Amino acid sequence: MEELLRRSVPPLPPYETKEKAPPPAELRGAEFVRFYRGLQAGPARAELLTRLARDFGVEHGRVVEAAAKVLQAREQRREPGALLQAEDRLRYYLIPQYRGLFQHLGRLEGGLRFLVELRADLVEGLASKAVDGPHVKEMNGVLKNMLSEWFCTGFLNLERVTWQSPCEVLQKISDSEAVHPVRNWVDMKRRVGAYRRCYFFSHCAIPGEPLIVLHVALTSDISNNIQAIVKEVPPLETEDADKITTAIFYSISLTQQGLQGVELGTHLIKRVVKELQKELPQIEAFSTLSPIPGFTKWLVGLLSSQSKEQGKNELFTESEWQEISELTGDSSSETLKKLLSTNEWVRSEKLSSVLHSPLMRLCAWYLYGEKHRGYALNPVANFHLQNGSVLWRINWMGDTSPRGIGASCGMMVNYRYFLEETASNSALYLGSKQVKASEQVLALVNQFQQNSKL
Repeated sequence: MEELLRRSVPPLPPYETKEKAPPPAELRGAEFVRFYRGLQAGPARAELLTRLARDFGVEHGRVVEAAAKVLQAREQRREPGALLQAEDRLRYYLIPQYRGLFQHLGRLEGGLRFLVELRADLVEGLASKAVDGPHVKEMNGVLKNMLSEWFCTGFLNLERVTWQSPCEVLQKISDSEAVHPVRNWVDMKRRVGAYRRCYFFSHCAIPGEPLIVLHVALTSDISNNIQAIVKEVPPLETEDADKITTAIFYSISLTQQGLQGVELGTHLIKRVVKELQKELPQIEAFSTLSPIPGFTKWLVGLLSSQSKEQGKNELFTESEWQEISELTGDSSSETLKKLLSTNEWVRSEKLSSVLHSPLMRLCAWYLYGEKHRGYALNPVANFHLQNGSVLWRINWMGDTSPRGIGASCGMMVNYRYFLEETASNSALYLGSKQVKASEQVLALVNQFQQNSKL
C-alpha cells in the first residue's frame, strides 16, 4: 500500500520549476483507482485514506521557509513585486500533495465519479469514526472544495423525469428518495405524472446520473398535508393548467453522499423555479412542504433534562400539565416521554387534542429560536432560510405516517419563497442571523415565550 501511494501521489515540484513539471503518468492514476476499488469497504480503505492524508499532505518544512521569506520581505520593505512573489510561494507550498493526485484523477475518464465515491467513503468513515484525526478532516475539506468547483452550475444539466425516462433513472430516483419513500411503481408513476414534476441535476462528465433530485406538486393552494400529495391513487391522465397556481417543493434528496456539503440544492431550486415560470407563467406562489427532522428528539430531551434538574417540567402551563397527567396517569413526564418516543400518543384523540396547542408553540420555537452558532439548529430550516425563504406556516398533523409522527410529532412546515425578497432575506439571515417569519409563526413564538420555559 505504501509503495502504491508513493507511485500514485505526484511530489510537489520546487516552486521555480512548477510550470515545467511533467504531468503524472495516466497509468499511475488508473492503477490507484483499480487498487482502491479492489479493497473491501471498511478497515482496508480506511487505512489507505488515513495514510494518504497523514503522509502526503503539506510539506511543513517548505511552508516554514516560505513563511519566513514573506516576513523578511515585509520587514525589509522590499518592492511590492518581491512581497507578492514571496506570498505566492507560500500559497504554493500550502498545497497538500494529495491534491495533485485528486486533480489527476479528476482528468481521467470516469475519474470524477470515482472521486465522488472516495469522498462518500471519507464522509461515512468520519461519521462512524472509522477514520479520524485532523489530517483526514483536512483532506475531506480539500476534496469537498475541489468537488464544489467541478460541480458548479456551469457543468450541471437540469433534466426532467417523466414516466418515459429510462428505467434505470426512475429506479435510481425511487431508491434515493430520502424524505418520503416511494412505495412501488404505481407510486413512482404518480410522482412523475399529471400535476407533478420531478427534476434532477446531472454532470456533463457523468451524463444521465442523478446527483440531486427535486419533487414538485402543482396545486391550487399551499399544501398543509403530505399524504394528500403522495397518497396512493391512480395517476390522473390529463392536467388542467388553469387549476395550477402554486408550486410545492415537497422533497429534495441528494443521491450521492460524496457530494455532501457541495451546494447543489440551492441552485436546483432556483433553476426549477425558472423552468416552471417558463412552462406555467400563471404560478403565483412557490413554497415547500418540509419535514422537521429532530423535533421529537429535541422535545424528549427537554422533558428529560427538565425532570432531572427541577423535578418538574415548565414546557406546559399548569392547566395543560394537569390534563396531560390525568390522561397519562402519571404526574411525572416519564409516561409522556415514552408515548412521544413510541408514537402511541396519537392513538388517544383526547391526548392529541390537549397536546395540539403546546406542541405547535414548541415547534415554532424549535424552528425559530433554537440555534447552532447563531443559525437555525434544524438543518432543513437552515437550508431554506439561507436560500431566502420565509418561515411561513407550521402544519398540525401535516405528516401522519409513522415516520412523520416519530420525527416531528406529525408536524410539517411551509417555507415560502417570495421571489422578489429572497436575495434580501438571505442576506439578512446570513449576515445578521435574523429569521423572516410569518404572523402565524411569530404568534406561536410569542405564546411559547409566555407559557413555556427552557
